Amino acid sequence: MASAPTILDVICRSTGMGFAAIARVTADRWITCKVLDTIGFGLKPGDELDVETTLCHEVRGSREAVVINKVSESDLYCNHPTPRMYAFESYISMPIIRRDGSFFGTLCAIDPRPARVESPEIVGMFKLFADLIAHQLDADEKLRSAETDLSNERRVAELREQFIAVLGHDLRNPVASVESGMKMLLTRPLDERSQMIVRLVQGSVLRMRGLIDNVLDFARGRLGDGIELDRNPDEAIEPILQHVVAELQAAHPDRSIETDFQIGRPVDCDRSRIAQLLSNLLANALTHGAPEQPVRVVASTSSRRFTLSVANGGSPIPEETLAHLFKPFFRGKALASQQGLGLGLFISSEIARAHGGTLRAVSDEGETQMTFEMPLSA
Repeated sequence: MASAPTILDVICRSTGMGFAAIARVTADRWITCKVLDTIGFGLKPGDELDVETTLCHEVRGSREAVVINKVSESDLYCNHPTPRMYAFESYISMPIIRRDGSFFGTLCAIDPRPARVESPEIVGMFKLFADLIAHQLDADEKLRSAETDLSNERRVAELREQFIAVLGHDLRNPVASVESGMKMLLTRPLDERSQMIVRLVQGSVLRMRGLIDNVLDFARGRLGDGIELDRNPDEAIEPILQHVVAELQAAHPDRSIETDFQIGRPVDCDRSRIAQLLSNLLANALTHGAPEQPVRVVASTSSRRFTLSVANGGSPIPEETLAHLFKPFFRGKALASQQGLGLGLFISSEIARAHGGTLRAVSDEGETQMTFEMPLSA
């Protein structure tokens, strides 16, 4: 209650009384929360009185204020044991009622001298301050609750993302073993059906590898490391793009993938990350594009930019879906059998951003096209 010292000071100055306090009052306890004592009454925050010896106990029962100008002239309190025990002549105690109707305690003041407190102005001031204290108590509780919820959410999110990172890392080894096994099988004589099964498994492994990479990148981004780049302008990028296309073509032998690469100058980029971006875009096009229409992959360089695009035919993406396409875990209205984690396009957009580039999507009745562009140094 940050405003408590000011409230107690105003009370003492306005009434001329030497002791003012905010007290927590329950059925069996009276505890000082905040206090201003200029008469040596002897209480400090945290001190307790026997609740049944206080007039605040009566205020708690009635929920009505007790206001006394001069105890010795009061028909009701002149013979009351409490004023005699604590040696006060003037007294006021106002109930503090919280928004939910619960009784918190009292805002009270005492003095061994008489004081003019039985006035609408003084009683109204105490009522206003008691309401202000109740409001601040509610606000403080809400703030503590919100901070606790936020802390718990952050802790859970961090643990979840650490778990994802560890899980993704530990999954890579068995997937790599399966991939090696499939490649070894293809070097041996197999009948047509066996070859088909091996290629199906290879396609599944390729998809699993992509999912693991996306999960790891998402976890790293949320844990603060972000997308890491290992840029090298001296290595040609076209071979890695051809390799990605070949991998996905092998996994989808019944689909047509057309390429047009016009890369006439070095591209300063992380080749493995651009390969990951292309793999995500191409896999998305093969999954959601019309199966009877080819998927087109185009890459080119100009004097200032490198451009890589993937286009497929099929139904256009709705405008409301386009607006969220690159958000994590967004899958739109894909068929259940086509749903993945919803991270591929998000990770691709993060790779584009890490390169200082952009990834955008356009879609109409003719085709859907995803285009990555990044600047090239002069």
